[in-house]
Amino acid sequence: ALFMITLGIIISTLTVTSANHWLTAWLGLELNMISILPVITKQKHPRSTEAATKYFLTQAMASALMLFSSTLNAWQTGSWDITQLNNKLSCILMISALTMKMGAAPAHFWLPEVLQGSTLTTTLLITTWQKIAPITLLYMISNHIQSNILLPIGLLSILVGGWGGINQTQLRKMMAYSSIAHLGWTMAVISIAPNIALTNIIIYMTVSTPFFLLLTSSSSKTLQTMTTTWAHAPTATIIMMLLLLSMAGLPPLTGFTPKLLILDKLVMHKLTPAATTMAILSLLSLTFYLRTTYLLASTTSPTTTQSTTLWRLKPNYYQITTILTPVALFNITILPALLT
Repeated sequence: ALFMITLGIIISTLTVTSANHWLTAWLGLELNMISILPVITKQKHPRSTEAATKYFLTQAMASALMLFSSTLNAWQTGSWDITQLNNKLSCILMISALTMKMGAAPAHFWLPEVLQGSTLTTTLLITTWQKIAPITLLYMISNHIQSNILLPIGLLSILVGGWGGINQTQLRKMMAYSSIAHLGWTMAVISIAPNIALTNIIIYMTVSTPFFLLLTSSSSKTLQTMTTTWAHAPTATIIMMLLLLSMAGLPPLTGFTPKLLILDKLVMHKLTPAATTMAILSLLSLTFYLRTTYLLASTTSPTTTQSTTLWRLKPNYYQITTILTPVALFNITILPALLT
């Protein structure tokens, strides 16, 4: 059953990314939604059932809107081609549908709730893999989108992501708001420089994956439980601290690069006020990243364990974490992009 579900999730995403026809893309997204629902409801708990129901309803609504948009475009222009979304109303409806699919503001309300009702591994899946299909579609129609539609959505997402995350003590909800803020940066620039927008989202996925895997290994679900990781896993704690700072976009780390490129592109397109607003709003996100970093690194637990902790012996995620962590922390991999 697990193999079939995994296969369904992978094939559905690949169907969307390789589609040329709107109906094929819609079919892929529907298959994707059906495949992820058993993963969310894996825990036999009312919270996970509630999360799956919320996920299903929002995704179904977005799919219906997407189908309506593509049908309207085909009716007006006679083309079902994804790259030929020429009708203006269809374009606006499609942006609304994909915004809801991804969980960007103002259609973000489902994301923190769904993540809170899921396991950490499912949370990782929803915040990374599940974003690939809608972002690919947005990338394919980016030449038809005017920046005055996507820029306000991006700014609102950065604001909501920063403001919503400040008050959170639950790590899954905090990471949901972090995801909304990163989507905001992507949305703001996708109509101006789609390649940089893709770079931003890929880097976010690269940074958040090892962070979630380390959280899963140490079974940390709240800020309170994070304070004790220093006692039994100092190396993991240091890596988590650096990954958080990378997500915040602090200079020597990888997370800073896409933000710099995005701001540079916005200034080049005479959108300096928007770039300034985005830079200021990212300080809201920085607040909760720094608070989490402080709790991780500066509050040493009074008791240090003498025995070997059980979770340290589980080698389940170490390979992925080891590969992704250097990429997530060092700018070397994308240095050529900075030089051009």
